[in-house]
Amino acid sequence: MTTSSSAPNYSSLSHADLVSRVTVLEKKLRALNETHAASANSLPAESKKKPKKPPKPFDPSRYNTRFTAFKFAYLGGAYNGFEHHTNNTTPLPTVEEVLWRALRKAKLIFPDFTKVGGDQNEVCWDGVEYSKCGRTDRGVSAFGQVIGLRVRSSRPKQELKQPSEDFGDEVAHGEAITEGDGPMPDGENAQSLEEHIAPVSVWDDIRDELPYIQVLNRILPPSIRILAWCPHPPPDFSARFSCRERRYRYFFTNPAYPVARGTREGTLDIPAMHEAAKKYEGLHDFRNFCKVDPGKQISNFERRIFHAGVYAVNPGKPGRDVVEKGSDEASLSASDTSLKLSEPEAFYFEVRGSAFLWHQVRHLVAVLFLVGQGYEDGSVVDRLLDTQSCPSKPTYEMADDRPLVLWDCIFPDLDKLDDHQDHGANGENASWSYENALEWVYVGDEAGGRDQSKRAIPGIDDGKYGRNGIMDDLWAQWRHRKMDEVLAGSLMDVVSAVGGRASSQAGASHMVHEDVDAPSKSDFGRSDRVFDGGDRARTVGTYTPIIRRERLEAPEIMNARYAARKGLTFRSVEVDMDE
Repeated sequence: MTTSSSAPNYSSLSHADLVSRVTVLEKKLRALNETHAASANSLPAESKKKPKKPPKPFDPSRYNTRFTAFKFAYLGGAYNGFEHHTNNTTPLPTVEEVLWRALRKAKLIFPDFTKVGGDQNEVCWDGVEYSKCGRTDRGVSAFGQVIGLRVRSSRPKQELKQPSEDFGDEVAHGEAITEGDGPMPDGENAQSLEEHIAPVSVWDDIRDELPYIQVLNRILPPSIRILAWCPHPPPDFSARFSCRERRYRYFFTNPAYPVARGTREGTLDIPAMHEAAKKYEGLHDFRNFCKVDPGKQISNFERRIFHAGVYAVNPGKPGRDVVEKGSDEASLSASDTSLKLSEPEAFYFEVRGSAFLWHQVRHLVAVLFLVGQGYEDGSVVDRLLDTQSCPSKPTYEMADDRPLVLWDCIFPDLDKLDDHQDHGANGENASWSYENALEWVYVGDEAGGRDQSKRAIPGIDDGKYGRNGIMDDLWAQWRHRKMDEVLAGSLMDVVSAVGGRASSQAGASHMVHEDVDAPSKSDFGRSDRVFDGGDRARTVGTYTPIIRRERLEAPEIMNARYAARKGLTFRSVEVDMDE
């Protein structure tokens, strides 16, 4: 006799009985599934991942701070200039805003937001002793921009009753390190960055400091890179006022635009440009080489240029007549027309000075381009600098912004300088340059230039080269643009090699007249084309010499009219308006 718990014996069942049995079992299975689904839906769904823990609150009072300076570079094409202005919405972000947000995210600064109504998302530098060297405009790049500010330090917060030899450097630099007014990385990240820090008794203010370069470069976009930091700025250091020399470079190609075979149109006269550039050197009134902003009420347009000239990017390339850099002779001969159209010669205009007016460099190079094309004689520089005969600026276009770079900012030892304020105060040393005196720790340096919490192989994986090194980022950007250049250049060479060829008489180069009359057009009566540093030359009809053009109002009149409209008392001021 079988019990109810025994398995049924289906071998004795008929076909009809088996079908009936299967049907019953299927109904029971469906009922069980429906019951399970209903119970599952009635219960709250459990998350597969554990909820993320809220970040630990950051307490700035736990950290020391130190005053330092950062040197960094950026490609300006993606930014609306360097300087950020509150309540001024721009189509592109500014470099200063992006840098500020990176510093805040890394918990390296902790500003006082009182003046901005406590809004911690608003760019604010109050309370961090911030200063900046240059203020580049939209599209302008910088390879040696400098800021000064107070940032969080990894120095253990422990009172030292008596300075020891280990801390002689910090004490000697006064406010280089203080306690209690710092900030910075978020909770857990901040602690992990400091695990490698040595005890206070052996803490080194360079080797054991936070890896500022690596911390910021991990957050910043690839177009902005921190290059170095200064552990010991001099007392009362200001990135703006301590800088005594700013160096700009403006890059361009020769020819300036496509040149038909057998012609010289578009080819720049480099020796003539170099000779005209030397006329900028010295102390001059540059009111005719800048853009006047009446809102600044600037009345003194005198600026001293220490050095100016035109030079080759690759001076040793075969086929070029190179003259030693820095001489009064032209640095290079005219363009070698044997080069392929996709491989033009590359040059740069370099100018060095203590300070510059608004858009001054772009005006300086615009006039040089007119000289290089033969539309103007080099004497046009002398005429524009003579404010007695030319008291106001003639209307002319300044050069394009993209090729301009703030190349470097020089901070000399002010205690060792001569009594005169500018090193070009006399004719004998007018072309001499300041020597930089700041102690920079660059990316990759063994002490202070690496992330000590990570293993590194010198020269291979040291923060400069290797995986996640700064050179990897720069190489990726360069190679992307290089491939675009190679492809576009190859296409241009293919197109230029097929079809009809230009007559050797067509488009003869312009000749300059002694009376600065406009150069004659080609025999075919085409409009003149003016190169201004951009990707395409502008068509201007018949070129009119600068001296013969309509002039703007004198700066004094513009300032007085603005002051009267705003109800201001006119006063003489001198403000630097960098590029």
